[in-house]
Amino acid sequence: VYTPHIAKEDLWRISGHLQNYADLMFPAMEVEHATYRLKPMNCPFHILAFQSRTRSYRELPLRISELGTVYRFERSGVVNGLLRARGFTQDDSHIFCTPDQVVDEVMGCITFARDLYRAFGLGDPSRVAVSTRPDDSLGTDEQWELAERALMEAATRSGFDVEVDEGEGAFYGPKIDIHARDAIGREWQLTTIQVDFNLPERFDVAYVGEDGARHRPFMVHRALFGSIERFFAVLLESSNGAFPLWLAPEQVRVVPVAGDFVAYSDEVAAVCRAAGLRADVDAGDDTLGARIRRAQTEKVPVTLVVGGDEAAARTVAVRPYRGDQRRGVALDALVAELVAESAAGRRGEAPAAGAA
Repeated sequence: VYTPHIAKEDLWRISGHLQNYADLMFPAMEVEHATYRLKPMNCPFHILAFQSRTRSYRELPLRISELGTVYRFERSGVVNGLLRARGFTQDDSHIFCTPDQVVDEVMGCITFARDLYRAFGLGDPSRVAVSTRPDDSLGTDEQWELAERALMEAATRSGFDVEVDEGEGAFYGPKIDIHARDAIGREWQLTTIQVDFNLPERFDVAYVGEDGARHRPFMVHRALFGSIERFFAVLLESSNGAFPLWLAPEQVRVVPVAGDFVAYSDEVAAVCRAAGLRADVDAGDDTLGARIRRAQTEKVPVTLVVGGDEAAARTVAVRPYRGDQRRGVALDALVAELVAESAAGRRGEAPAAGAA
């Protein structure tokens, strides 16, 4: 879905944000005699989407997702580039499910997050923590106990060592925070998964059960990247800009030894592009050594050097950013290797032995 950036203040009053989150909301604005607020979260809009018609138990779990930009009035002393901004985009999803489905849905989110970290080269999460009921919470003891128990069970069954952060949950429900460690050892909380029973109650959200009666669903909030901006900042620092092959903006750079071999360089790049790889040719006036150094400095994952021998045999000399150099590698075989490595990277798998 795609939801508005502002809403009438009444929506945030129903959700409880005005009472519990006002310090992080931007000041109100008056529009045609009504008071509006920039959205700090996407949750109320997704609830309205769920409530747009009668829902049956057969539709659950129903997953609503959005790349949604939210706005939070962070104080100037804590704003820190991409790592903490006043406007940022979340890969936000809200899963409406029955109580019996909560554990499986949370487990699915945890597995999704683990695979995402691996795909981006961050490895397994460095810390998984269940945050429990804060002092300024909404809801009953029974609801909190049920939600905290479901989160703990899901995190434990996912195979992680789980820590408990007492009192660090959201005002509307407990959460799991998943952390990644950057290149200099700092931990960053990226993924958040929350079990919420309060917002369905406050908005009178219901589905029709098998018995024909109205039942209250649970909501699972999840943001895997968390803030896209923060995730990208952590990724930049962790990789020092040397992205894995699948993610690199330029995957392959072809460098001809001399002007006589530009035509073959263009052919090599064309074969790479036809296979779906992002490839460019550097046929500039600089020396061969300078052009190779430029590719290394710009951290292009694979540099292919071609000259007379390569053109005659339809091969390439491979100089990866990391790994051993190889000469006389058949062009078609190398392209197939790079395509397989890129696809494996997108799936979060380690590259095969011998891959560039």
